[in-house]
Amino acid sequence: MTNKTFSITINASPATVWQVLWNDESYRAWTSVFAPDSHAITDWEQGSKVLFVDSNNNGMVSHIKELVPNAKMTFQHLGEVTNGTEDTISEQAKQWAGAIEEYTLKPSGNHTELSVSMDMADEFVEEFSIAFPKGLEKVKQMAEAQSA
Repeated sequence: MTNKTFSITINASPATVWQVLWNDESYRAWTSVFAPDSHAITDWEQGSKVLFVDSNNNGMVSHIKELVPNAKMTFQHLGEVTNGTEDTISEQAKQWAGAIEEYTLKPSGNHTELSVSMDMADEFVEEFSIAFPKGLEKVKQMAEAQSA
């Protein structure tokens, strides 16, 4: 497992960035860089389960480990979802078990510093190293458009 951190400075308030990150419509827009029709099925409450899936119901099963509105969202990945079926026991699923994905928003003057720290299976490092900066750029564009 490898940990990578991705960061971006956004000319918007933490509240605006937070809304872009976790609102269903904008979440789908910025996460489309990972998979077309990517979306999250959750109530966005601390301790709740999250299914990060695509249109074929393939993706990750996780839970919200920590939630501090407008400041931090931490997910702990539990396994995979394949055709809508959660898997936390196969060897493939165990690659992700316990992995942490953390979003931190820090105000800095009129800007917000958004950082994402993510544990990932080594085989996904290259893919995420390309996709995450693209996704964060979409977050920046949407948040700054809302702030204009």
